[in-house]
Amino acid sequence: MRLTCQARCNIIRLRTRQTTTLKKGTTMQIVNTETIPGATVVEVKGLVQGNTVRAKNIGRDIAAGFKNMVGGELKGYTELLTESRREALSRMMAQAEALGANAVVNVRFSTSAITSGASEMMAYGTAVVVQ
Repeated sequence: MRLTCQARCNIIRLRTRQTTTLKKGTTMQIVNTETIPGATVVEVKGLVQGNTVRAKNIGRDIAAGFKNMVGGELKGYTELLTESRREALSRMMAQAEALGANAVVNVRFSTSAITSGASEMMAYGTAVVVQ
């Protein structure tokens, strides 16, 4: 999968592998595999993560309740999860950049319920320097 990120991850387009523009002239590759084809890991910077906790709102809950009766996609929740993944990924990349990494390998997403109506989305991986 390739994600291209512009303007600090406000726009994310899916492709085969992610190359993200962070600061001027800086790019970061994000992959869910342990290696990047054609690149050599020269330094491991460590584990990086980004998370966000989002709560549902009453309007989405009511609409989701009606939609649940008749079936179909809960678009309000789909949008909420998409925003959450973007934010968690952006925070993870910022942490990797602060460590001096130019790639994050073995990226994973995780979710958990924090309280009734609030969930956490976490992105994590290993920050590395590749050539």
